[in-house]
Amino acid sequence: MTLQLGDTAPDFTATTADGEIDFHEWLGDSWGLLFSHPADFTPVCTTELGAVAALHDEFARRDTKVAAVSVDSADDHRTWADDIAETQGHAVNFPMIADEDRKVSELYGMIHPQASDTATVRSVFVIGPDKRIKLTLTYPASTGRNFAEILRVIDSLQLTAGHKVATPADWKSGEDVIITPAVSDGDAAVRFPGYRTVKPYLRYTAQPSDS
Repeated sequence: MTLQLGDTAPDFTATTADGEIDFHEWLGDSWGLLFSHPADFTPVCTTELGAVAALHDEFARRDTKVAAVSVDSADDHRTWADDIAETQGHAVNFPMIADEDRKVSELYGMIHPQASDTATVRSVFVIGPDKRIKLTLTYPASTGRNFAEILRVIDSLQLTAGHKVATPADWKSGEDVIITPAVSDGDAAVRFPGYRTVKPYLRYTAQPSDS
């Protein structure tokens, strides 16, 4: 199954290291980050889950709930979580979904047979409060993810969901943004006073505030 941007994120019930989870119910009205890793007790994955645990407050500040999934068992997840805390300095503070029957992996297309027909690839799904998929990323097993970049994308998604703007290359929260072509110059003058025009199709403005 190939999920695309705008598709509804499939719902599921699964066992985690801390008990059962009903995915949509657990998400509630929050944003969500669902990411898969190839296997427990592997080096790159250990650093990744430690990195996400360290960023707990950053995800919480963005009202984003995080869950990890692999085809390992809940018992393995619990044992591995001790290793993550020991080696990375941060205890796992998000659900670790056990997917031994590959139900979740298949729903989200996380197993790529040309890479591995048994293990999940490093998939990333950002899900909006409307339960629709806003971002998909896939990394090879040999490359650990940059979760600071994922936070940056969530910042952009949340900003552009509420304002008629887009974010330019390498944008970071607080920097100028681009007014979308759908906004006329007259409307832009009202919405974004003081905006600047580089080309008729390229107009910059200060990052809008939600207040």
